[in-house]
Amino acid sequence: MTVTAAQPAAGPPGGGRQTMTRTLLNSALAGLGTTIFAEMSALAVGTGSVNLGQGFPDTDGPAELARVAADAVLAGLGNQYPPGPGIPELRIAVAAHQKRFYGLDLDPDTEVLVTTGATEAIAAAMLALLEPGDEVIALEPYYDSYAACIAMAGARRVPVTLRPPLFRPDLDAMRDAITSRTRIILLNSPHNPTGMVATKAELAAIADLAVRHDLLVVTDEVYEHLVFDGEHVPIVTLPGMRERTVTISSGGKTFSFTGWKVGWVTGTPELVTAVRTAKQFLTFVSSGPFQYAIAAGLALPDAFYADLATGLRRKRGLLADGLRAAGFEVFVPQGTYFITTDIGRLGESDGLDFCRSLPHRCGVVAVPNVVFYDDRAAGRTQVRFAFCKRDDVLADAARRLSGLRRPASG
Repeated sequence: MTVTAAQPAAGPPGGGRQTMTRTLLNSALAGLGTTIFAEMSALAVGTGSVNLGQGFPDTDGPAELARVAADAVLAGLGNQYPPGPGIPELRIAVAAHQKRFYGLDLDPDTEVLVTTGATEAIAAAMLALLEPGDEVIALEPYYDSYAACIAMAGARRVPVTLRPPLFRPDLDAMRDAITSRTRIILLNSPHNPTGMVATKAELAAIADLAVRHDLLVVTDEVYEHLVFDGEHVPIVTLPGMRERTVTISSGGKTFSFTGWKVGWVTGTPELVTAVRTAKQFLTFVSSGPFQYAIAAGLALPDAFYADLATGLRRKRGLLADGLRAAGFEVFVPQGTYFITTDIGRLGESDGLDFCRSLPHRCGVVAVPNVVFYDDRAAGRTQVRFAFCKRDDVLADAARRLSGLRRPASG
């Protein structure tokens, strides 16, 4: 989509006006436009629909973390610029978390960087580590910011498509996608939107490709604690990956405070320094008081993390059952809080049109997966629903969707 000037520019003194003819938007971002999440959330508000599109919980996380944030504000902690790399308490907590869950030893002073959510971490990593013309292999469908960040770095994305019903990584396709210009393999596991959780064997094969071809790996692990089947294995724990992996995560999904925007990058001092060089010119610092709260969250007992996964596993079942009853083909996710479906059994063939009409037909908002694909044919009939909602909201959505089995009126 080409963006041009909204109004004529002022002309020479004495009268007359002229229109700008040069496209305003950087050509690398052409076609990206407004994110699908903004479009669908606005549609939810405008129609009063149940919003199962954008991935945010409809209840807040632990009250004790909110209290830590409030107390920090009142105590003047983080109200002014926090340290550029993040407050020491949070960097120490991130390092302790990586040791506790994965056996990794990190120096909190040189190997941890706090960011404005995982989205900024991804942007900073792409801007820091890529040169114009480099290629980035990414699992398709992919979170839409990946495409934008790669484009802003002047690089080219090379998709490796995950295909239903299991959405497993095609390792042969990944191997064949590597060229002399490949710089980064961009991973996301647990994977948004499909819910695929990469196995240790799959990750070992990807690690082998990275080592043999001297590639960097940037891995987005924000759903690391939202795993229902299988286990989350950070690729950095595998042989040969310590010196070439940038690991990204955040507190938003784990603690249900997505608006706080507290994320982090971990890696070797050299990798973290490179990412910090770019990050400091994006936001510099942010989320000061919330950093204290996320630090407290990372120290919560094992029972918190177990209960988180158990509760979401149950919600997954509630929504999956409702979607099947409504006529969708359901691909049960191993992790995250999204369910990908196929609308073909409903007699539908275009996910984007379906999602735009769904609020008007039955008062539910979902997201079309096609916007996360370069191979649009591969995702045309896929639609994603979020199940990180209250049980009564999921039940209401299922009831509304049940009307899809009947011909739409009007």
